[in-house]
Amino acid sequence: MPQAKTKPDARYSLIVFDWDGTLLDSASGIAASIQEASREMGLEVPSRERASHVIGLGLMDALRHAVPDLPEKSYAEFAERYRKHFLAREEGMDLFPGVPELLADLENAGYSLAVATGKSRKGLDRALKASGLGKHFSATRCADETRSKPDPAMLLELMGELARKPDELLMIGDTSHDLDMAANAAVDAVAVTYGAHPEDQLRARSPKGVVGTVEELGAWLAKHG
Repeated sequence: MPQAKTKPDARYSLIVFDWDGTLLDSASGIAASIQEASREMGLEVPSRERASHVIGLGLMDALRHAVPDLPEKSYAEFAERYRKHFLAREEGMDLFPGVPELLADLENAGYSLAVATGKSRKGLDRALKASGLGKHFSATRCADETRSKPDPAMLLELMGELARKPDELLMIGDTSHDLDMAANAAVDAVAVTYGAHPEDQLRARSPKGVVGTVEELGAWLAKHG
């Protein structure tokens, strides 16, 4: 088991981040890729709002919500078309300003960091390598390894791996799926409003904090973390 760092004076010792829309500015690219794959297959093209709503879910769960008319037998074809469009955009996706510095500061302060994402393992590994952020995380969980958000499995497994209790963990994400997962795992959460879901949907989940930028997130953690 990895030896996790601890911060003696902190309320939380493990901070778990969502990836898309929280660390990486990818929400618009994901939504557009869903729309283009739908168009290619002759399906009703979901609105930007509907396509964005499924960000953070595992791919199969996302398809059930975003393109409900898609026959299950066509899921694999749709997934392949979606990946083609997403990969074509991926190199142009950037980390939100301040993310590398925030993660470095948190790690240096003694927090353990982890990721819980709707991405596949292959997709997350590629993103961690491309971004150079992999070195900061003690553990990660992906939707194709366990049950998808909002099921608490990702967080429960991370707590087990890193020997943490629910009151030691803070989840940070940009979607209601992230916040619902945290609630289902009985852990606290902070919502960021610069990602996929609108602020009113996030506030409706009553997270411990709501922030609008990475800089604000760093300030919140310095005060409450």
